[in-house]
Amino acid sequence: MKLLKLTGFIFFLFFLTESLTLPTQPRDIENFNSTQKFIEDNIEYITIIAFAQYVQEATFEEMEKLVKDMVEYKDRCMADKTLPECSKLPNNVLQEKICAMEGLPQKHNFSHCCSKVDAQRRLCFFYNKKSDVGFLPPFPTLDPEEKCQAYESNRESLLNHFLYEVARRNPFVFAPTLLTVAVHFEEVAKSCCEEQNKVNCLQTRAIPVTQYLKAFSSYQKHVCGALLKFGTKVVHFIYIAILSQKFPKIEFKELISLVEDVSSNYDGCCEGDVVQCIRDTSKVMNHICSKQDSISSKIKECCEKKIPERGQCIINSNKDDRPKDLSLREGKFTDSENVCQERDADPDTFFAKFTFEYSRRHPDLSIPELLRIVQIYKDLLRNCCNTENPPGCYRYAEDKFNETTEKSLKMVQQECKHFQNLGKDGLKYHYLIRLTKIAPQLSTEELVSLGEKMVTAFTTCYMCQSQNEELQRKTDRFLVNLVKLKHELTDEELQSLFTNFANVVDKCCKAESPEVCFNEESPKIGN
Repeated sequence: MKLLKLTGFIFFLFFLTESLTLPTQPRDIENFNSTQKFIEDNIEYITIIAFAQYVQEATFEEMEKLVKDMVEYKDRCMADKTLPECSKLPNNVLQEKICAMEGLPQKHNFSHCCSKVDAQRRLCFFYNKKSDVGFLPPFPTLDPEEKCQAYESNRESLLNHFLYEVARRNPFVFAPTLLTVAVHFEEVAKSCCEEQNKVNCLQTRAIPVTQYLKAFSSYQKHVCGALLKFGTKVVHFIYIAILSQKFPKIEFKELISLVEDVSSNYDGCCEGDVVQCIRDTSKVMNHICSKQDSISSKIKECCEKKIPERGQCIINSNKDDRPKDLSLREGKFTDSENVCQERDADPDTFFAKFTFEYSRRHPDLSIPELLRIVQIYKDLLRNCCNTENPPGCYRYAEDKFNETTEKSLKMVQQECKHFQNLGKDGLKYHYLIRLTKIAPQLSTEELVSLGEKMVTAFTTCYMCQSQNEELQRKTDRFLVNLVKLKHELTDEELQSLFTNFANVVDKCCKAESPEVCFNEESPKIGN
C-alpha cells in the first residue's frame, strides 16, 4: 500500500524526538526499522488520518494544503536539523501547522485549542472530536463504473479521498485500523473492477469491510472513553481479562508486562497521535511475536505478516487452547484461610491475579460479564472480611459467580428468541423503542447507535447496503423521535406503532425510490 512516498520523512521524525528511548536489542531494532519504513511509505495516509480526525469539518482541499506544508517543513529540517522548530514531537508539529492555517481555526471553531500548548492542546483537540457526525454531508458515493474508472485513472486520488471521508466520520478509530481498512478497500476495488457484475461484487465485498470498521470504531471509542473517565486502572483490568482469555497459557508476570505495553499504547492512540499510535501498536505486536512459545500457538502465521496486517491478524486470531493442566477452578481465592490478608497486602495485584485466573478458565464469558464477576468478588470480600468468620463467608463465592452467569445466560437466550421471532430489522426496531422508553434523555444519535450495537451482538450479518445507509439512519432516527414524542403510549400501542413502522420500511425498501416512499409514508405511521 504505497501512496505518496516522502523519502526520508520518517527519519526526520525520529531524530526530532530525542526524548524517546531508542531500541538497543537486535530484535527491537529490526522492529523499529520496519515500523519506520512502513510510516515512510504511507506518510500521506498518516497525515490525512490525523487532519481529518482532528478537524472533521475541513475540506479535502484544506487537507491537501496541510500535506504540502508538512512536506516543506520536512525539507527545511532535512536541510538544517539544528533549526529550533525541528526539535518538536510530530504530533505537536502537526497541531501547530493546523493552527497556523490562515482562518482555519476560526472557520471550524477550534481556535480555543490553538491557544493552549503541549498536553493541554492535545487533549483539547481530542475533546473537540465529534462522534455524532450528522453535521457532515452524506458519504459520497460513485456509480460502480465511475468508481472503477477513477481507480484506474488516478488510484492515489481515489484512495486518499476514501480515507479522508472514512477518517472524518470515525474520529476515534486508531490509525492502524484505518490503514487496514484502506488496504481492504483497495483489494475490493482492484478485484471487483475486473468483474463483469461490478455492482454486486462491490456491494458484497464491501460488507465485511464496513462491519470490521464499525466494530473497531465502537470498541476503541469505548476503551478510550474508559481511559479518560476512569484512568489506566480500568483499562488494565479490561485487558487483563481480554488477554487472559486469548492467551490462557501466558504467565501472570508476562501478562502484566504485556498489559502495560497495551495500556501505554492507548495514550497515543486515544489522543490521535497517529505516528506514536503506529509505533506503539507495532511495539505491542513485536512483544507478542517475540514470545510466541510462552504466549500463544495460534499466531505464528500472523507474526510473519507485515504492518498493519500483522497486528490486525493477531487481534482477530482465535483464542489459544486452554492448558490441559489448568483446573476448572482456582481454589486459592475461595478456599484459602488467608484471602483477606492477601487482599489487604496488595489489593491491585490480588484482584489482577483473580481476573487473570478466572478469565483464562472461562473463555466463553464476555468481558463485561467477567468484570461483573470481579466486582461481585470485590463486594463479597468487602463484606466477608469484616465478619467473625471470613473463610466461612467467601467459601461460597463460586455460587455467586454462577448465579450472575446464569442470569446473563437467560437474558441472552431471551434476546436470541426475540431475534428469531422478529428478524434482524425487527429486533433493531424493538431495541430502539425499548431504549428510547428507558432513556429518553439520550440524543437521537446515541439511541440509534445503542440500538445498532445491541443488534450486532446477536448477528454478524447486518446495518444495510452502502447506498442505503443514509436512508437507514434516517428511518432509525425517525422511529426514535416518534417514540420520544409519544412517550405516553402503552406497550400495546407501541407494538402497533412498531408493526406499522416495520411495514412501511419493508414497503419502501422495495420501492423504486425508497427515500421518496419513506417521506410520503412516514407521516402516516403515528396516526
